[in-house]
Amino acid sequence: MEDENTQLNNILEDCRNGNRSGQKQLYELFYSYAMSVCLHNSKNREEAVEILNDGFYKVFKNLDQYRKGTPFKPWFRAILVNASIDYFRKFKKYTDVAADSFVEEPQENYSGLDNLAYEELIILINRLSPAYRMVFNLYVIEGFSHPEIAEKLGISAGTSKSNLAKARRNLQAFIAAEQTVKQS
Repeated sequence: MEDENTQLNNILEDCRNGNRSGQKQLYELFYSYAMSVCLHNSKNREEAVEILNDGFYKVFKNLDQYRKGTPFKPWFRAILVNASIDYFRKFKKYTDVAADSFVEEPQENYSGLDNLAYEELIILINRLSPAYRMVFNLYVIEGFSHPEIAEKLGISAGTSKSNLAKARRNLQAFIAAEQTVKQS
């Protein structure tokens, strides 16, 4: 473990010095992790790659703000999440939730979540409108509160709560529909 920390510290030091080789090593070392974070907050792989590259750019640009001796991954994740939020604000109209088709409520006693694989759930989350998906991911996956989400996205806390509730209802309906298809 200490050897890994030493290696990471050496790579980070190379990056601070503008060493391209160090930047490439950091990119390769954290690419998979970064891609998994970015895929949660994007509609497709193309968007995720764009967010990932912007995130790495911000890491290289702001590496002097990283405090040595603290865990790197949480700091890096925060930058990736903020890059996702920046991407969302730049390319998506938050008020454009009308494009998302509202789906019927699933039956109250339905519990299809147990039968879903992780990958299937991610696909269903990606079917949400950009506004619902962003709030859902920030609240459920990243652990932000509604006031924090509101501040980051420039919306009210009530809108954040409403979008989360609608995202959950849509996900429940998506899951119910998937279960119906599988049972057919």
